[in-house]
Amino acid sequence: MQRGRTSFGIVFAIVLIDMLGFGIVSPVLPGLIMDLTRVDIGTAAGYAGWLGAGYAVMQFVFAPVIGNLSDRFGRRPVLLAAVLMLGLNYLLQALAPNFGWLIVGRLLAGVTGASFSAAYAYIADVTPPEKRAAAFGTMGLAFGIGFVVGPALGGLLGSVDARLPFYTAAALALANAAFGYFFLQESLIPENRRPFNWRRANAFAALQVLKGQSPTVLWFVAALGMWQLAHIVYPAVWPYFAIAAYGFTTAQVGLALAMVGLGSALVQGVGLRLLLPVLGERRAVMLGVGGVCASAVLYMLAVETWQVYVAIAVGSLQGFVQSPILAFNSRAVDARSQGELQGAVQSIGSIAAIIGPPVYAQALERFSGPDAAVQLPAMPLLIASGVTVIVLLLFLKGASLLESKA
Repeated sequence: MQRGRTSFGIVFAIVLIDMLGFGIVSPVLPGLIMDLTRVDIGTAAGYAGWLGAGYAVMQFVFAPVIGNLSDRFGRRPVLLAAVLMLGLNYLLQALAPNFGWLIVGRLLAGVTGASFSAAYAYIADVTPPEKRAAAFGTMGLAFGIGFVVGPALGGLLGSVDARLPFYTAAALALANAAFGYFFLQESLIPENRRPFNWRRANAFAALQVLKGQSPTVLWFVAALGMWQLAHIVYPAVWPYFAIAAYGFTTAQVGLALAMVGLGSALVQGVGLRLLLPVLGERRAVMLGVGGVCASAVLYMLAVETWQVYVAIAVGSLQGFVQSPILAFNSRAVDARSQGELQGAVQSIGSIAAIIGPPVYAQALERFSGPDAAVQLPAMPLLIASGVTVIVLLLFLKGASLLESKA
């Protein structure tokens, strides 16, 4: 048990440092795109949408491969290789002399980002089934903290030099790889490993196999995929939305994203542990979906900076959505297939991430700027809130089926 807690803490640290790097570069990416392409913020948002789609295509292809590799060789080597690649990738983006280099960097980032399938499988390895919702919530805390410190630091560094955050993120990732090499232990015991099979190393084949264990897994995977479609609106267009809607500077974008991360960290790291036993998983997801919908309306109505922060606070309730669904999903399959499951989930989510960034970016471009027929920069957030309602319906259906068979 003590070994499991120690291993969990180390994976938490690895994911936290990864998210710090991701958060550091978020506020400066709009400015870097505009600098490399010489376009305005609306066009830059469109470019960012296609970059996000390319990132997601790579995750769609590689997440099942990485998940299956971790089921065969263990979680540790897969995680370490991905973190090392991530550091080298940030360095590539920092040195980008033109937009083409940045495109290559974002595509490689999609490959390294697929490693989260191995990280979540690691957590499933070392956590009892009844405690996985809280454990996944704690991992969400790492994401939240990364988005608290990362964007704030990135905004400050970016005000000095647009490329400095990328160098900083590269240094963090490379230090993270060294840390994991010395301290991370393997979580997957030999008897729970299985041979690697290329025919199963794609999302659809993996889901067909997993469906044989429990058909209800498809409902949860669909819910998680739709959640990815909704949640991708924040990394895809939120910085561009804040600039278009409120005229935020790079430092203001960084601070606002830090508050988004702080709210998410508090909800997932503290709120889930305190309220999940009281609310139950169904009510927790309902509360999270309600928070997403309410925040979208508040963003639309906001005219003062303090009103934006009220919307951020309400939107932090979204931290109640993903972890209960992940916990239900992990309980639907056996210990030998956790990597395959997480790879399939991430890959299906990547389909949503391929669709989402261009859709949200085009919505922002059409509803903001001098050529917009109607000025409504919050349109991407309103669309995303509608998608979360579908997430809730899919989750409730899957939960009912799973519990009826228990």
